[in-house]
Amino acid sequence: MSKKLAIAMFGQKRLSREGGVEIVVKELCTRMAQNGCDVTCYNRAGHHVSGAEYDDAGETEYEGIRQKSVPTIERRGLAAVSSSAFAALYSAFGKYDVVHIHAEGPAFFAWLPKMFGKRVVVTVHGIDWQRAKWGGFASKYIKFGEKVAAKYADVIIVLSEGVQKYFMDTYGRKTVFIPNGVNKPTICEPQLIKEKFGLDKDSYILFLGRLVPEKGISYLIEA
Repeated sequence: MSKKLAIAMFGQKRLSREGGVEIVVKELCTRMAQNGCDVTCYNRAGHHVSGAEYDDAGETEYEGIRQKSVPTIERRGLAAVSSSAFAALYSAFGKYDVVHIHAEGPAFFAWLPKMFGKRVVVTVHGIDWQRAKWGGFASKYIKFGEKVAAKYADVIIVLSEGVQKYFMDTYGRKTVFIPNGVNKPTICEPQLIKEKFGLDKDSYILFLGRLVPEKGISYLIEA
C-alpha cells in the first residue's frame, strides 16, 4: 500500500468562506482529502470575521483534514504575521512531504520549511503589496514575501496570466498557471430577486466583491 502524501497548508484564516483565500483552501483541501492525501491546515487562532458565533463554520465533514490553531497576536497587522511564523515553524518540524503556502505575505516564511528539507509550494492569489488597503510597512513586508517565494519555493502557482508574466519579467521565475474554478452551479429561476427587486432574467449584472480599485468595478460600469 502506497504512503499517503502528507501536506501542510497555511496562509488562510481557517477553513471557512470568509475570504477568497479561505474558499480556495477549503475547496482544495476537501478534494485532496477525498483523493487520499493526509492534509493538515494550520489556522489562525481568534474569531471569525463575522463574529464568534461563526467560529465553527469552518468545520469540514471530510475525514483526513486536521485543523490546528497556531498562536496568533490579535492586533491589526500582527495576526497574519504571527500566525504564519508559527505555522511555518510547525510545518518545518512536522512530518510533511509538501508545505503549501497561500498568499505573498505568509510566503515570507517559505525559507523555514525549505531549510528543513520540505518541498514548498506557494500559491500567489494576487500581487498583494499593490492593494490599496495596505500601508507602507505592510506593503514592503508583503513584497519581500513575494521575493522569498520567487527564491525558495519549489513551485509557484498563479491565478492569472498577467501575474505569470509579472513573475517572469520581474524575477525570471517560471510559474504554473492554475485559475480558480467554481463548483458547477444549480441553475434556478430568479424568483427571490424578482420578488424583492423586480428584476427579470437577463435584465441585470451582478457584481460580487469588495468595492476597491483592484476589483475593476469601474471597468464593469463603463462596459
